[in-house]
Amino acid sequence: MITVKFPDGATREYAEGTTGTTVVESISKSLAKATVAMRADGVLSDLSDLVHDGVTLEFIKRDDPAALELIRHDAAHVLAEAVQELWPSTQVTIGPVIDNGFYYDFAREEPFSEDDLRAIEKKMAEIISSDAPFTKEVWDRDEAKRVFKSKGEEYKVELIDAIPADQDVKIYKQGQWFDLCRGPHMRSTKDVGGAFKLTKVAGAYWRGDSDNAMLSRIYGTAWATKQQLDDYLTMLEEAEKRDHRKLGREMDLFHLQDEAQGSVFWHPKGFRIWRALEAYIRRQLDADGYDEVKTPQLLDNKLWEQSGHWGKFRENMFVVPDEIPSTEDDAPVITGDANLLALKPMNCPAHVQIFKQGIKSYRDLPIRMAEFGCCHRNEAHGALHGLMRVRQMTQDDAHIFCREDQITAETERFLKLFAKVYGDMGMTSISYKLATRPEVRAGEDATWDRAEKALADALTASGIDFEYAEGEGAFYGPKLEFHLTDAIGRSWQCGTFQLDYVLPERLDATYIDADGSKQRPVMLHRAVFGTFERFIGLAIEHYAGRFPTWLAPTQAVVATIVSDADEAAEKIVEKLRAAGIRVETDYRNEKINYKVREHSLQKVPVILVLGKREAEEGTVSVRRLGEQGQKVMSADEAIAMLKAEATPPDLI
Repeated sequence: MITVKFPDGATREYAEGTTGTTVVESISKSLAKATVAMRADGVLSDLSDLVHDGVTLEFIKRDDPAALELIRHDAAHVLAEAVQELWPSTQVTIGPVIDNGFYYDFAREEPFSEDDLRAIEKKMAEIISSDAPFTKEVWDRDEAKRVFKSKGEEYKVELIDAIPADQDVKIYKQGQWFDLCRGPHMRSTKDVGGAFKLTKVAGAYWRGDSDNAMLSRIYGTAWATKQQLDDYLTMLEEAEKRDHRKLGREMDLFHLQDEAQGSVFWHPKGFRIWRALEAYIRRQLDADGYDEVKTPQLLDNKLWEQSGHWGKFRENMFVVPDEIPSTEDDAPVITGDANLLALKPMNCPAHVQIFKQGIKSYRDLPIRMAEFGCCHRNEAHGALHGLMRVRQMTQDDAHIFCREDQITAETERFLKLFAKVYGDMGMTSISYKLATRPEVRAGEDATWDRAEKALADALTASGIDFEYAEGEGAFYGPKLEFHLTDAIGRSWQCGTFQLDYVLPERLDATYIDADGSKQRPVMLHRAVFGTFERFIGLAIEHYAGRFPTWLAPTQAVVATIVSDADEAAEKIVEKLRAAGIRVETDYRNEKINYKVREHSLQKVPVILVLGKREAEEGTVSVRRLGEQGQKVMSADEAIAMLKAEATPPDLI
């Protein structure tokens, strides 16, 4: 007999060779009907797996959050079977679960199109309704390769070769169809349910390598209930409307082009947003005791080697030779790897160089050094995504050099600054994560212990709830991650705060302590927005282009109905500009409704309309974005109103 434990502390005895299915059926028929998988000693497992003596079992119902990954995993298998039933010569490769869904990559001479998705969905529904049980088998490695090779599944043969020798080759069957898979799975295809949808097709290189074959990828989403699916699809529709690339074109904010991949061409209106944000955050830094600096774009590779970035980030750095002019002709002399310069991918090593100029005392600390530093990172072409992932970026970057006994106070200080800034932006749904040491890292474990504890203590002292992100820290130290939930429920990582004992040691930064000894400062890397590019992209989507008045690229438009009102309108425009309002005019010979509609599409917060009557009476008709009707008020009253609304929140 074996003993099985349960989360509530209860135990039961069963015969050897008992499966999870037998155990759950012995407890309750209703529980067995609702259960799709189990955790055995915390490991998600098939219900059909044998249980061992002393195991702790937790049963997973289909409506449990933990089951969602299984629903999507099984949906990917159903997708692959559906494709091969419809197009038998297609090879299946890999099909993982991803955020909000799944995908499967297929090798096929003719790529799939969006038109194919409906036929595939119909076939998937048939497979799901067939209620084919998922069954697991362990195959001999050579036999598995022989079977897949006989089916023409060359990619599966390659995947089997990649399985470590000490691991089983697992095959999961659903009816007559089978696939190579680590598992686990639910009980049958029926457990997938009907709340799924295929969303798009795309190209993808095998194993993400551009030297390999291009595959055809089908994306899908799956949920526990139809309502959850509908809510998600509604969110996708809203996200498409808010796409910063689409709104950027419509609002004439910026553009991207192939000749400068990953770099942004900011148009006047887009750069007004940038300047407003830069002025705002600079005021916060000035008030919080930061000194602004400016450092070089190009630095010798020796400095990057010393800092440790060369070994870890070399492939993501733009490197140029440090050419020595020839004395004989105009051709430069390149003397090899010893004479290389790199465009900086981050500002931190340069800030250490400023810190090292002159002797620093313990009384000088903390030193808060800020820079709106332009950085470059050689991101892969396929990873670039509008403003969200670029090659040239400007950070609202800063580094705090402090003593170890100042870490908690400086961290708390930053957390207050961060909360104030995002509160001013109207972005208040923030979750906090403490990212701990990654597998590849610099520094000793004892150093990491101190660093991680210091950040955890500061979060606790600030009264902030947080969770750990194990292994997600920077290579030189742990970091705080700030995750913003936007207006339609999506999560974005914004800003950062990283604690670093390593870089000051690598770059030999010191200060003189009270006893006259040399000590290493602690370096706190921090950014509030992160990069201007990504934050502006995030803000465009969060606000759906309808920026608060203080941040709007055009805060008001003065439009006339008749040319007789142009002179009066121009006087109002002069007063608005004198009040610091970003105002545009529209005196065109067009109907006023056409003008209002056009500027509303540009997301202008306020339109001031003047006809002959308003010009004579010194009034304006005020039309607000998103509101029906209009309000008539005196021109001076409207100017005062706009001036108040256009005042940045920190200056109110």
